[in-house]
Amino acid sequence: MFAQIIRAKVSDPGAVRPVVERWMQDLGPTATGWLGSTGGITDDGQLFVLVRFESEEAARVNSERAEQGAWWAEMEELLDGEATFQDSNDVSVETSGDPDDAGFVQVMLGQVSDPDRAQQLMADQPDMRELRPDILGSVTVRLDDGRWTMVIYFTSEAEARAGEAKEMPPEVVKAMEEMQSLAVGELEFLDLRSPWLDSPR
Repeated sequence: MFAQIIRAKVSDPGAVRPVVERWMQDLGPTATGWLGSTGGITDDGQLFVLVRFESEEAARVNSERAEQGAWWAEMEELLDGEATFQDSNDVSVETSGDPDDAGFVQVMLGQVSDPDRAQQLMADQPDMRELRPDILGSVTVRLDDGRWTMVIYFTSEAEARAGEAKEMPPEVVKAMEEMQSLAVGELEFLDLRSPWLDSPR
C-alpha cells in the first residue's frame, strides 16, 4: 500500500471541501488503485489529507492525468503558501469497526530514534477493543528518519476524550513509557472535528 500525506494552511476552510468533493465525484471513480482518503481542517486552519493507493505506481499514474493537474491547480488557489507532500510505501491499517463512520479523527505526528523497536512495541499491544470501543481504526504511515504519522478514527470526540481518561492495563503503560523514551522531539496533534472520510463508491 502507498500513502501520500498533504499538508497546507488555509484561510477559507469552507471553500476547500467543495473542491475535494468535486474530485470524489469527477476524478475518484476513474482513479485506478485509489483506496480512500481522510482529510479535514483543524480549528487553526491547518489542512491535512491522507490519500491511500494500492501502489506507488497507481498513485503516479493518477498524478500524471491531465484532469488531476487541472484539479490540483484549482485547489492550490485556496492554499496559503505551498503544500507539503510526504510519500510512503510503509503503511499499516488496523480496523475494529468502520473508520468511515468516525465522527472525530486525531492525527499524531512524531519521530523515534529506533523505528524497528517502536514498530515491535506497537505490534505487541494487547487487544484494546473492549477497553476502547470508541476507536474504530487507525492508519500508520512510517516515513524516513524514524518519522511517523498515525491517523486514529473515533466514534466521537466526546467518547475519545472519555477513553483517554481510562486507566490502561500495566503492560500498555509500560509499552507507552518505552515508546516515550524513543521519542525525538515533541509529538504534534491535529484534531479533525469535521473529518472528510471518502472511499471509492
